Amino acid sequence: MGKKATANKQILNDSQAYNDYVKQVTPKSNLFLDMIKAFLVGGVICTIGQASTNFFMNYGIEKDTANLYTLLVLIGVTVILTGINVFPSIVKFGGAGALVPITGFANSVASPAIEYKTEGQVFGIGCKIFTIAGPVILYGILTSWLLGMIYWVFKLLGM
Repeated sequence: MGKKATANKQILNDSQAYNDYVKQVTPKSNLFLDMIKAFLVGGVICTIGQASTNFFMNYGIEKDTANLYTLLVLIGVTVILTGINVFPSIVKFGGAGALVPITGFANSVASPAIEYKTEGQVFGIGCKIFTIAGPVILYGILTSWLLGMIYWVFKLLGM
């Protein structure tokens, strides 16, 4: 066997050994159970949000303003729960059910701020706070601009 064939065989053996290792250390998950947990956690978060909106509306606040207050409540509670290390446990249990709503975005901003606070206000918190949420903001703005331009062109063409 030539040197190249021996090297390729070694790579395949190393690759197989790595794949076996990954299978060994990767936790097994039950997809159906994970979906149920995500549904329940997401449902609880949405129920809390709706209850908050109803609460504000019962005190005479109009619906749009009540919705804004609800967002502030959900973001504030998530940041507090992230700060006292409770929200990561909720995420571990509920997965995407906790991360998809606005709570996930609040967590993605608060977590790096907490993690890098020891590096100082500017180089720690200021530089690292948007490491996770930054790309979401960037591509959200870019996509909305692009779709706005497409809409504008269609309006110019009378479509």
